[in-house]
Amino acid sequence: MKKVIIFSAPSGSGKTTLVKHSLEAIPELEFSISCTTRQPRGSEIHAVDYHFISPEEFRQKISEDAFVEFEEVYTDKYYGTLKSEVEKIWNLGKVVIFDVDVKGGISLKKYFGDKALSIFIQPPSIEELERRLISRNTDDAETIKTRVEKAGEELSYAKEFDKIVINSDLNEAKKEIEILIKSFIEN
Repeated sequence: MKKVIIFSAPSGSGKTTLVKHSLEAIPELEFSISCTTRQPRGSEIHAVDYHFISPEEFRQKISEDAFVEFEEVYTDKYYGTLKSEVEKIWNLGKVVIFDVDVKGGISLKKYFGDKALSIFIQPPSIEELERRLISRNTDDAETIKTRVEKAGEELSYAKEFDKIVINSDLNEAKKEIEILIKSFIEN
């Protein structure tokens, strides 16, 4: 059966770290590279971390029905999952793993239904989330403020996911994630 694993969380919850760990620990998984119109951050690479495209190109793909799901998170800041990316991974005989925002995660779960395991990574607190965002040193103060405000809203959607993992201890969260994913893949 073709399956997908969906990771969602407020920015700074440790989602990307846990996705990378899952990819290293579970060979059946293959990362789905999302499309975005935002600029690369830090050491991000086109076609590795994201497919970085212009808002015009993104809107063209929307008109072509090329996405499983997409969202305009901020004005002209789109994120989306290409149907071609999912098919490519399934054709390799792998399980797709997504690293998406909360609304994208809910949309993907609705789209894939029982083929999907949706996991919400929750920070231990909003204060800890803000501390993590500041310490990663990739955003200015205004962006961090916006992300923290958005996190409050995103936390209210946690109950719409199949599983909630509270990332207060990274090693414990890694173990919990591995158990959840392996159990889902094997059934």
